[in-house]
Amino acid sequence: MNLRKHLTLIGIILVLALSLAACTSPAQPGGDDDGADAPETVTLKVGATTTPHAEILTFIKPELTAEGIDLDVQEFSDYAQLNPALDSGELDANYFQHIPYLDSYNEGTGSDLVVMAGVHIEPLAIYSETITDIGAIQEGAVVAIPNDATNGGRALLLLEKAGLITLTDGAGLEATILDISDNPKNIDIMELEAASLPRTLGEVDVAVINTNYALEANLNPREDAIFIEDKDSPYVNVLVVRAEDKDNEDLQKLAQALNTEAVRNFINENYGGAVVPAF
Repeated sequence: MNLRKHLTLIGIILVLALSLAACTSPAQPGGDDDGADAPETVTLKVGATTTPHAEILTFIKPELTAEGIDLDVQEFSDYAQLNPALDSGELDANYFQHIPYLDSYNEGTGSDLVVMAGVHIEPLAIYSETITDIGAIQEGAVVAIPNDATNGGRALLLLEKAGLITLTDGAGLEATILDISDNPKNIDIMELEAASLPRTLGEVDVAVINTNYALEANLNPREDAIFIEDKDSPYVNVLVVRAEDKDNEDLQKLAQALNTEAVRNFINENYGGAVVPAF
């Protein structure tokens, strides 16, 4: 090969090398590098019982997605597992309980779980497959109530309001069957796991059932109950987090999303008064 051809070949190789380098150079700011400026997605694991809590959380998922938050709703059938799961770090938040239940858990375990937002109220109610009037309950009737301390006390207060029992003065939310001072019809009170209460209706005369479990069993407290808590019940269901996470920006966005007019309308339109907005 003569010198001229040799130099020409070297020139071609250099041009090709420079062209290849230009094609593979890193994208510059403002260029067409798709996804370079995409916001980082944060996942929040939130535990909830199915109805209405998980349903409400699922409703707000699109709003949070637009905020860069992937809301991972984890449904629990046994609400007694939810606070331990949050306490241990398995969850970032939970939404299933009212404040007296939370206070009882914190006091009993030494935990420091705190409220981020109040969302709704679920009136506690009394149901029966055989009785249509609370006054028709007979001598020795079997009455099932939740066996956890807070909801058990709440159920006893409801039975007292219905005129079935009288509790000792000052028993309050922590009332137990030992606080019953008068039981004129000698009703037999059975303490059972809350989630199982709808299934016991065929075996007892009446049962005091939390609204979330009633709804799952197609029972509407406004239509099917024979006695119900007043609409001004203080038992607001709340979004709960660990104390050290209360100022977390993403959890604050979750709390805000649960207190919107859209959520208010969703609750009113879907639960027929069985669930009442509390904000």
